[in-house]
Amino acid sequence: MSFELSSVARLGATSVLYILIVLSIVSIGIMLDRFVYFRRRRTNFADLARKLADLLGGNQLAEAEALLDKDPSDAAQIARGALARYAEGGEAVEQILAKEIRLQRGRFEKGLLFLGTLGNNAPFIGLFGTVLGIVDAFRGLGQSQNAGAMANVMSAIAQALTATAIGILVALPAVVAYNVFQKKAQDVEENAAALGNVILADLSTRTHESSPRHARPQARQSPASSSVSSEVSA
Repeated sequence: MSFELSSVARLGATSVLYILIVLSIVSIGIMLDRFVYFRRRRTNFADLARKLADLLGGNQLAEAEALLDKDPSDAAQIARGALARYAEGGEAVEQILAKEIRLQRGRFEKGLLFLGTLGNNAPFIGLFGTVLGIVDAFRGLGQSQNAGAMANVMSAIAQALTATAIGILVALPAVVAYNVFQKKAQDVEENAAALGNVILADLSTRTHESSPRHARPQARQSPASSSVSSEVSA
């Protein structure tokens, strides 16, 4: 039974190293994918918001839609869906904006769950490999009868500790990449909300201007003119 357990420990320590290598390759692929994704969707957001406000202020709705269509950013595409409901009022725009953000979130957060999970757990996977390696090293010590057994055990423990080092090495880039791309994903949502605010502000201005209380008031007649009018009528 002890022989079987030690064999499992030896095999497990080696397997953990291979698992960490595979996870590292997958994480590097996700990092490259996210880097290319966000790089292709870079835009001058301040300029985009200013142009959108100018077009909406000039009642150029078709040009505003074309502006958002041509922009490569996710925020512009989210705002484009909200702008399509412009004629239905502010409440419809708000609801569509929230819906578009939820629907598009999977695109700009793709792979981030894997990076976050790997960053949190890769050191523990490496530690697991180290424990298995140390178990195998002490098994060898127990079975060995020669004087150089201790040196072999120390060498085996040193090799086992490599799994922990590799686990940390895999985790650090994953954590950094997760934080960077998570911030970019939050920026997309914030920028989309800002473009939505531009649309809502324009709608609010038009509603404010068209409300009856802001219509031009009729001139009130003075008491003198009223008395003159009554005398003339008499």
